[in-house]
Amino acid sequence: MEKLYNGILLPEIWPPVLPETSLDRPLPVPYLDRSLPDGAPGAHPEVIDITAGRQLFADDFLIAQMSGLSRVWGTPAVRENPVFVPSTPREMNGGFCPCACPFNGGVFRDPLDGKIRMWYHSGWFDGTGLAVSSDGINWNRVSDSILPHEPGWMRDGDAVWLDEDSADPDRRYKMMVFYRIFDEDPRYYPFMPRHYHDVPGSVPPREVTRLYASPDGLNWTLIGETSPCGDNSTFFYNPFRKKWVYSLRTFSSLDSRVRTRGMAEADDLFGGARWKPEDVRFWQRADLLDAPDPELGYYSQLYNLDCAAYESVMLGMFTLFLGPPNPIAEAAGTPKICDLFLGFSRDGFHFSRENRNAFLSSSRVPGRWDYGYLHPANGLFTAEKDTLTFYYSAFSGDSPKLGHNLYAGGSVGAAVLRRDGFASLAPEGSGKGFVLTEKLTLRADGPVFLHINALCGSGGCIRAEITDDKGVPLPGYSADECTPFGGDSTDAVISFGPDTEEGGIPAALPEVFRLRFALSGASLYSFWFSSEPPRRDQAPG
Repeated sequence: MEKLYNGILLPEIWPPVLPETSLDRPLPVPYLDRSLPDGAPGAHPEVIDITAGRQLFADDFLIAQMSGLSRVWGTPAVRENPVFVPSTPREMNGGFCPCACPFNGGVFRDPLDGKIRMWYHSGWFDGTGLAVSSDGINWNRVSDSILPHEPGWMRDGDAVWLDEDSADPDRRYKMMVFYRIFDEDPRYYPFMPRHYHDVPGSVPPREVTRLYASPDGLNWTLIGETSPCGDNSTFFYNPFRKKWVYSLRTFSSLDSRVRTRGMAEADDLFGGARWKPEDVRFWQRADLLDAPDPELGYYSQLYNLDCAAYESVMLGMFTLFLGPPNPIAEAAGTPKICDLFLGFSRDGFHFSRENRNAFLSSSRVPGRWDYGYLHPANGLFTAEKDTLTFYYSAFSGDSPKLGHNLYAGGSVGAAVLRRDGFASLAPEGSGKGFVLTEKLTLRADGPVFLHINALCGSGGCIRAEITDDKGVPLPGYSADECTPFGGDSTDAVISFGPDTEEGGIPAALPEVFRLRFALSGASLYSFWFSSEPPRRDQAPG
């Protein structure tokens, strides 16, 4: 059986085969279920390995005891105006359905030159474009059509990934594009023959999903095709298990009208593209905690699930479809409503979704650029020193020729979140509280530093202590011997005594230990150990 980086022991059959027994019951998260026996496959590990990445408080995985604290969910700061809008003739789509936004495309910062690259939908059901930026706000178009147009081929969704570990430099960038193929060349969406997706009983076009590779994100080579899959299917890389994962549009075995999400894993993206039906696992869906839109009233459905590794978790962006159905939205000329929600996974399959408030929401305001139909960009975010920036698509519904259309007016928005700012532990107001972690272990070859990401209010502070596996403070590392931190920093080092900050904590920590954090008027976002000394730009305590 495979043991994950954090100590979770996976069952022999992985990904697991989940039976569909309900359309709306929340799906289980075994590693958060403390009733399962220690050491059982998939259960919470007796000892958590925290060597990999910052340790987040987005669920209860790390928490053994907590008093006086509660979890506070972070919200991103959303830019009022889009950072990228349709402007070229192709993007303006003949005036029918202007569009220049990832669908799902991708946004990645390439470490080779530090530039941010964005692959976007150029004119609805038309081209795929590439734009480059140094700051994520000001973008330069490299090309609004990086793939040749084939008569009758109309692209739908796509997905791009930057594979930094690719052994083949010519396949460093990978792309997946879903096409519908018609006998004629309709060119623009309003002239596309109606098909089964919109008109039940009609003859569908041929559907093909192609895979491409590129050394630079601009020049692409066709590699092959995947097994049949629906539109809005995407893929991502799980670096914790070194697996490629196809996130596939599927429908419930209990009710074929209900969208679900299936997954197929592969060691190699291209080599694993011809999956069999039994290789596709039922993965995720919406549930009864996903409240319907109060005005629309339709059942929530899982439209897409995109993932990316962030520090010590897999971050999931759940796109929930809230209505109305295509024919109703088309008749009204308004975009469908899709909002974006977060989930967090410690094993890459099960997701905790404690926060059911939208991370990014459609404005639902007529005339606004972000009226509805939000989609995340593949890759989900770019990371800066102190912030994370999320790029997403939104549609206004405004069409120069048609007046309104559900797929018109696609632009790109940007939202900024504090680094690790998905959730924090905090007392109410200026109160006090503490959290004691589960048993931890750390692989280190030398002295380490205990880092935290924290925000303290006026007069607030955080103290830490390192304890044995029973919670008894180690000599020299009690809360009384800790230098309190009282600032605001995404990367602060906790000191114990006068020499700790310079020399770090000796590597001779117990093999198994715990951490206790005492908070007073402060918020704690994350903690981690590293061999890196403190950043000198951190706010003073």
